[in-house]
Amino acid sequence: MPIPLRPPPSPWLNPSVGESGKSGVILCLLLAAVTLALYNPVAKHPFVNYDDERYVYENPHVIGGLSWATARWAFTTTTEANWHPLTWLSHALDCQLFRLNPTGHHYVNLLLHAVNAMLLFLLLQRATGRIARSWMVAALFALHPINIESVAWIAERKNILSMLFFLLALDAYRHYTQKPGPVRYSVVALLFALGLMAKPQVITFPFVLLLWDYWPLRRMFGEPATNAAQGSIARAPTFLRLVLEKLPLMLMSTASSVITVKAQKAGGAVGSLMDYPFSLRLENALVSYVRYLGKAFWPWPLAPIYPHPENSLETWQWAGALLVLAILTAVVLRARRYRYLPVGWFWFLGTLVPMIGLVQVGSQAMADRYAYLSFLGLFLMLCWGLSELAEARDIPQRWLAVSAVVVLAALSVVTHRQLGYWSDNLTLWSHTLRVTKDNFLAEDNLGGALISAGRAEEAMPHFQRAVAINPYDGTANLNLAVNAQAHGNLREAIDRYNIVVHVTREDRQRSTAYSNLGFAYRAAGNPAQARNSFTAAIAANPENIKPLYGMALLAQSSGDMERAADYFGRALVLQPTDFGYLLLAQALEKSGHAAEAQTARQRASELSPDLSQAEQTARNLLAQ
Repeated sequence: MPIPLRPPPSPWLNPSVGESGKSGVILCLLLAAVTLALYNPVAKHPFVNYDDERYVYENPHVIGGLSWATARWAFTTTTEANWHPLTWLSHALDCQLFRLNPTGHHYVNLLLHAVNAMLLFLLLQRATGRIARSWMVAALFALHPINIESVAWIAERKNILSMLFFLLALDAYRHYTQKPGPVRYSVVALLFALGLMAKPQVITFPFVLLLWDYWPLRRMFGEPATNAAQGSIARAPTFLRLVLEKLPLMLMSTASSVITVKAQKAGGAVGSLMDYPFSLRLENALVSYVRYLGKAFWPWPLAPIYPHPENSLETWQWAGALLVLAILTAVVLRARRYRYLPVGWFWFLGTLVPMIGLVQVGSQAMADRYAYLSFLGLFLMLCWGLSELAEARDIPQRWLAVSAVVVLAALSVVTHRQLGYWSDNLTLWSHTLRVTKDNFLAEDNLGGALISAGRAEEAMPHFQRAVAINPYDGTANLNLAVNAQAHGNLREAIDRYNIVVHVTREDRQRSTAYSNLGFAYRAAGNPAQARNSFTAAIAANPENIKPLYGMALLAQSSGDMERAADYFGRALVLQPTDFGYLLLAQALEKSGHAAEAQTARQRASELSPDLSQAEQTARNLLAQ
């Protein structure tokens, strides 16, 4: 009898070198095209009124574009409670190219996300020799709704930029293991350093390398390679040798952690032990791990802010979460034959450790952006596990392919819908309030969006609800104080400003509150308290020009024109304005400096599109 011929193996499973290269190019282009098409609506979105102003459109260093002064600032500042100079330079380059048109900033985020998806595919394909599985992991990463926050939020540039260098470093490590040497190791270290300078979330990189040694590189315990992609990998004789190999990278992670903690404490981002005791942080971390698992498989609803539960978690919630995590950990540890399972699981658990809330940064319980790196582990487990299950049960590959298309299509529909909520600030924060509970930050941001839309009176109830949820909410109290001051209720305004200056950890917000408090005291006829408030505002934020004007006006009221001119001059160095030069000219004139006064008036004329309007603004300031 003739021997029946088996169909030839699919090139997706066992590709030749030529087929692999050709398929890789096609699949990379397909991945990029689908990602860009799905996220293209983001180009019409505005800046988000939550950190985008601090990172871009109200940051004078960033707005100025790339320069040596910007570079010096980027490498020395811990503004926004972080040290990430590469991220600052990235935003400055955007402003150099696109000014303050959000379309360009959004497109850079989108292009970086598409590049990350392609890099992830190529990285996995080179390390494992599996094209279809690698592409599916990359497609899940590219299209999963959990990553919308990282792409659609310009201030989260740091997330996708750090991932770029993380993936490049991981591939450079694979290259290093083929022929270990100091030059190739230096490339790994350099790329890792760039990742840390974009966002310190990648500090777990040395830990990920140990997982990579276990699978797919199989450097651990001197084991033989199992596919052609691993054929030239150098084996390490002992586990200790592998750990020592990572020691310089671990030292880099440690240094980055120290710098980050100092920056976050200085910026007021780290919650105090009194605010978040360790037991509470641990309980929230356990529950958050399980919530992240849920969002991996059912990514709805999603929100930019998930309020911290504080002490509201029941024992059964965190105990149940601990049990789920323990069972899953036991299962993957027993599945030693399927090495991708423990690698994916501990990738998920380990890379989330810096963001899981054991060290509380901010007031959120968890955040979608923290899944950008960690969910890769879950995607690995899912794609490799289902593929091997299908092979073991002789399920036709076409059925697996159809299932993959259905899953990706469903995720794309959810992503498209969720992306629509980011179309403007009013829509974003209204949706957030619908899908979360007791969310004072969302109330604040919706109130801010209403003020920007010229609907200040509609905003006040949102700030009042925020204060009802959190009486020490600095943003809500600040806005309510401004509203009270505008309506002549100085007593309420002063009381609320005093709450803000005592509770806020943010220097910029404290400076604003002190500055407004100074003007409130000045209006109430208390120049001594006004002067103390303006001085405190300048100390909190030397770049805040309002308290400088406040001090100048106080000096002018007391007849000290020399001192008034000095403060006006300091304010104009930070921000030249037509009305400011008119005020400076008046102070110089009254102090006997006629020539300098004429120069200041000339400068006002050069700056002003409408000198009569500038004169009216100057008169209004003097009359207040």
